[in-house]
Amino acid sequence: MVLTNQFKLPTEEELTVPELNVTAAALATGAFHLGKYCEEPCKEFILCRDELGDPRKCLDEGKKVTSCGIEFFKKVKKSCLAEFTQYQKCLISSSSNFEYGPCRKTQEVFNECVKAHIGIDRPRPTYFCEPKIHDSKRPAPALPQYPKYDDATPGLPQNYPKDKISTESTQGVFDGNI
Repeated sequence: MVLTNQFKLPTEEELTVPELNVTAAALATGAFHLGKYCEEPCKEFILCRDELGDPRKCLDEGKKVTSCGIEFFKKVKKSCLAEFTQYQKCLISSSSNFEYGPCRKTQEVFNECVKAHIGIDRPRPTYFCEPKIHDSKRPAPALPQYPKYDDATPGLPQNYPKDKISTESTQGVFDGNI
């Protein structure tokens, strides 16, 4: 990748945020509830990134997503640690790729705890695939202005003889001179 002097990289201070230091198993265990809990900051980050076409301009939104994840796991640790750990151990020991099927009983116990203490229902499996409208507080970016050009091929004059068009355009096509 070639960069010019005008290309601005974020500073180390801009990129430094507290990290969400959890394992893949912990993410798989809390994935559905985490996605529901942090839905608004995630949608705001994705909208910003897609509208502006540059994730460097959306660092603040990305930091909010990370802090939301940290906040979620702190709440789970405070109120549902035993249920979370039991469900996580089931996911780890039942398969090599964290399949949910064998762990439905421990999943239900965890779901009830999160609903009771954090107030989040586990979303249905298709929830994150459904289209949603997001009302952003950020101002919409300016739409690109494209130059307007005159018609490149002006039409024929109204009095142009019609028979001349049909004979000239098909001449040589049907008489075997191709």
